[in-house]
Amino acid sequence: MTAMPTRAVTLDAFGTLIAMDPPAPLLSAALADGGYAIPADVVEDALRREIAHYRARMHIGADAAGVEELRAECGAVLADALGPAGPEPATATQMLLRSLRFRLHHDVPGLLDALEARGVRMAVVSNWDAALAGHLHRLGVADRLAVVLASAAVGAAKPDPEIFLQAARAMDVDPAAVLHVGDRRREDYEGARAAGMRAVLLDRTGTLRGPDVVHSLDQVATGITP
Repeated sequence: MTAMPTRAVTLDAFGTLIAMDPPAPLLSAALADGGYAIPADVVEDALRREIAHYRARMHIGADAAGVEELRAECGAVLADALGPAGPEPATATQMLLRSLRFRLHHDVPGLLDALEARGVRMAVVSNWDAALAGHLHRLGVADRLAVVLASAAVGAAKPDPEIFLQAARAMDVDPAAVLHVGDRRREDYEGARAAGMRAVLLDRTGTLRGPDVVHSLDQVATGITP
């Protein structure tokens, strides 16, 4: 990535800033502790069904009430997939939530420090429900961000250019002076470019190559000039 003048950087959340501990072992342990004998493969399949439901219905989580409704739906899907030997939906919901443990990727603090030192504004643009800001607060980075835009809350999901443009407007920055960093080609790279932003594709596996591909957030920090 060549050096470029940048006034603001928008960042994807999951996969870019946020990682998640594998939930299946945690959920299996919670079920076992609760006296529910569910095979590991059934738990993994139930989580796949829950995740698919979440992605399809994420848009209803536009506010706190919507997030609670969405979580209840996901818990009901999980309980149904676990079968009659599993917990009822309300208990499944609570077990599910306790099994979702988020953390920052190791290279996030260095990036935020570098951008802050250069006077570059930062925002998060993510396909997520309205609980995203709370997660970022618990992870200790919310106060370093100019704005957090979750698709459910703003009514536009990546790759729709509108969510990127809302971030630029919120920071009072021309889209052409914004760099977006994300790990999905269509949602992040192509969506940001359609909004008139520059973009890089984050590939933590190290398998992709190209002038707009980075393999760590450290490369983003060193490739930006204010």
